[in-house]
Amino acid sequence: MTPLQPAARRELVLREAVHRRLLDPEDALLAAFVDLDGVAASVTALHRAFPDGVEVLHTFAAKANCLVPLLARLRELGMGCEVASPGEFAQALAAGFDPGRIVFDSPAKTRRELVRALELGAAVNIDNWQELERVDDLLRAGACASRIGVRVNPQVGAGAIGAMSTATATSKFGIALADEGNARRLVEAFRARPWLTWIHVHVGSQGCPLDLMAEGVGQAVAFAERVNAELGRRQVVGVDLGGGLPVNFADDTTAPTFADYVERLRTHAPELFDGRYRLATEFGRSLLAKNGFTAAYVEYTKDSGGRRIAVTHAGAQVATRTVFMPDSWPLRITAHHPSGAAKDGAPLPQDVAGPCCFAGDLLARARPLPPLEPGDLVALLDTGAYYATTHFQYNSLPEPAVHGFTVNADGGVRFVPLRRAQRIDELLRPAG
Repeated sequence: MTPLQPAARRELVLREAVHRRLLDPEDALLAAFVDLDGVAASVTALHRAFPDGVEVLHTFAAKANCLVPLLARLRELGMGCEVASPGEFAQALAAGFDPGRIVFDSPAKTRRELVRALELGAAVNIDNWQELERVDDLLRAGACASRIGVRVNPQVGAGAIGAMSTATATSKFGIALADEGNARRLVEAFRARPWLTWIHVHVGSQGCPLDLMAEGVGQAVAFAERVNAELGRRQVVGVDLGGGLPVNFADDTTAPTFADYVERLRTHAPELFDGRYRLATEFGRSLLAKNGFTAAYVEYTKDSGGRRIAVTHAGAQVATRTVFMPDSWPLRITAHHPSGAAKDGAPLPQDVAGPCCFAGDLLARARPLPPLEPGDLVALLDTGAYYATTHFQYNSLPEPAVHGFTVNADGGVRFVPLRRAQRIDELLRPAG
């Protein structure tokens, strides 16, 4: 059987989800779906992008999709896990990751969190001078098995989305390399601490061009070379490249690719590929986004001021960034009959609204779509990362179910539960 194109694959899954009542106009108004075949293909593409002979630990940024069953699947595919909070750390451990394949990043690590990470042997990237002093104090109490690095800010500037750019002159992340005296002070910090053996850098994600990202990595590698040259020994043995590959939200094409990024790295930081450094990566959105979609029922339609409005059950609670920053995070939306079949009527400009009780809860404005009617379904594409798994508790709307799926060669769909839907009574516990 010829592999299905993405649109046909989604329609097949939607039809089957309706048939099995994973989507239901009374009991399952909203659900998210993750293509596990696609996830495996993305992981394979990441591994193949880096050449043989270079030791790389590819970690998945848990913030992008923190569901433990999905993290466990990524572990089975050979990934490590990058975590940025005690909650994500606990999720990674619950998913079965060996602590030695966990990287702990956060600009606000507490003493207790650092103690636990060092005791378990997770990698730790130090964010600032005060944290460096804190780790000094902790290591005086005894040896640890962790590899420890310092996050540097190469200050190469911002991409198109300021909030996603982490290497600006005043970024809250890392030690600013270009600030007066910092580079010299950091060289001396490495000299005094033989256990400090890695450099970490992350320029940003969505909206950041590949050359900007690779330029930042190149500056971090140049600093690692400086440390090793001035110390007269190969003390810096590893470079954590961070993650952040931007995602194409315009169509089904995966662009840029991991291979595209590696080519830019070869230009800006060729030292990464001659075997002198071990590497780590921390990709998240770029592994998951295009491998998922979210489906919701249309509850009502209306006309107001000459505009057709479809009120759906997907809004700010599962598409927070799109609702609050629509120009930076636009989503493709497809229209479907109650059966899950694609609608093909003449497009009509429509607002696609969510259920939250504020006027700005809109997924799209004047979006040309086949006319939507109550009982229809809308699918929000490229939402395998963040979105439904980074739920916003506005109006105490419950978390939707998340279903993994695979499609066999004969077109049969198999669903795998990743998170069950939250019941209304379960909302009472976090509400006190």
